Amino acid sequence: MFTDYQYTVTERFLRYVQIDTQSDPLSASFPSTAKQKDLGRLLVQELQHMGITDAELDPHGYVYATIPANTDKAVPTICFCAHMDTSSDCSGAGVKPIIHYNYDGSDIVLPDDPAQVIRASGHPYLQQKKGDDIITASGTTLLGADNKAGIAAIMDAAGFLLKHPEVKHGAIRILFTPDEETGRGVEKLDMAKLGAQYGYTLDGGELGSLEDETFSADAAKITIDGVGIHPGTAKGKLVSAIKIAAEMVAALPADRLSPETTEGRQGFIHPVRVQGTVEKAEIDFILRDFVTQELEAYAALLRQVMNTVLQRHPQASATLQVTPQYRNMKEVLDQHPQVCAYAEEAIRRAGVTPLKMIIRGGTDGSRLSFIGLPCPNIFTGEMALHSKQEYVSVQDMQKAVQTIVYLAQVWEEEGG
Repeated sequence: MFTDYQYTVTERFLRYVQIDTQSDPLSASFPSTAKQKDLGRLLVQELQHMGITDAELDPHGYVYATIPANTDKAVPTICFCAHMDTSSDCSGAGVKPIIHYNYDGSDIVLPDDPAQVIRASGHPYLQQKKGDDIITASGTTLLGADNKAGIAAIMDAAGFLLKHPEVKHGAIRILFTPDEETGRGVEKLDMAKLGAQYGYTLDGGELGSLEDETFSADAAKITIDGVGIHPGTAKGKLVSAIKIAAEMVAALPADRLSPETTEGRQGFIHPVRVQGTVEKAEIDFILRDFVTQELEAYAALLRQVMNTVLQRHPQASATLQVTPQYRNMKEVLDQHPQVCAYAEEAIRRAGVTPLKMIIRGGTDGSRLSFIGLPCPNIFTGEMALHSKQEYVSVQDMQKAVQTIVYLAQVWEEEGG
């Protein structure tokens, strides 16, 4: 089917990553940054140019579009989704993508900052990509493969399906979201407007990977009230909320339950932000585990740490607030086994071995699954995310395009 096909995924990707769409986790607006809509507007124009008449960018920054069904079968409407924002962990302004053709397996020195070296020895997956065309940034920014590789793959697949009516499929909804990196990616999504029954995010890494399991996640905040007074007359009176916060962080387990000491299915308690003054300080945590019930144990441990430290500072007080964020999508996907089964078949048709994997994190699919759209995650080739050493294989992105097309075909074949 793809023997003579001229992919557009690479040229699209190179275009999209040069648009700064970095989100802001501290912003109260939605989307958190207006510049995410710059990419949204371009995508709508390109979708309309393909002939998709209902492509639109809504006020919240979501892009919706439909590839109409071309079959008489009763086929569920499926959605392909990717996010437009890039991480706040690394600059996304002025991205200069570089294609390293026919990668030879050696270290890749990024020219705008030669101290940034993608060492083959430190990237086992990159060692498997010898002979592929590898795209990197230039050394001063992230690349934006997370998740513009997914956007480019969906856009190329949409163009293919529109130009090849012999490939039968049901109605397909395209969704591009803002603010996935802030954890708010589907906060303003209109599910009735989306109108899909099942979905797939294109936000995975390794070729062939199909992720149907994520962390369950809560946020936690400890707010500490100390006693402020002029330091010149503070003896026996001042109680520093900053120092109490430091004690609480230091009291967390040093050899377990942290990102730096866990892997696989092991969960963690992770302080991500500390701010404050002598009178008041706040510690923000993220709690993560594949077993949702374990989050209660993590919150209980935080409460124990908080109370133990406060016993040493009776004039201070503190509160713990826990806020649910998202849940392990496997809890939903296990109720709809065909969603992953069809994806595995599509990956095989693309000539790739499916790899069932877990995500030590979350995706839009985590929350989508719990609001009515069972939604696993499919590979794009994006690797070394949120860093200046981010990279993606052109050939991996092309296989993602094929997988999307075959997946639409499989759903049609299984339709009534």
